[in-house]
Amino acid sequence: MAALLHPHPHPRPSRGHPPRGRPGNSSCRARISGRGVLAQRQGWDKLSPAQQWLLDSALGLEPAGPAERPAKLTADGKWALNLRAARQFHTREGHLRPARKHIERLDIDAEAVDIRLGTFLDNTRRRADKLTPDRRAELDQLGMRC
Repeated sequence: MAALLHPHPHPRPSRGHPPRGRPGNSSCRARISGRGVLAQRQGWDKLSPAQQWLLDSALGLEPAGPAERPAKLTADGKWALNLRAARQFHTREGHLRPARKHIERLDIDAEAVDIRLGTFLDNTRRRADKLTPDRRAELDQLGMRC
């Protein structure tokens, strides 16, 4: 049980010095990527007060403002992205029968976005009876069997 309480194999480091690379030691440096910084700032409300304090005091991070937070996609927005991926795939391959795990990469505002096209098409076929007439017509234009 004592070994579980002490992460270091020896209960006391030699000469009273903390082991290298431990928190509180100057050799322990926090590294966080740009994407990680953005994720922490956007999810600030989900962090505990201690985590917020640490990010603020150690790295000087603050919560992201409303303009910096990504907009949530609506169901219609997701449908439009999936349909765009289906059109791109159909144009390139000539059919709409990708593998279930197929991922189609779209270029949106000079940023690559991965769409799980195989999953979308498989689920759409399974739920075809629940589609609106407009959505069914959009898929019929691509030649998808519903």
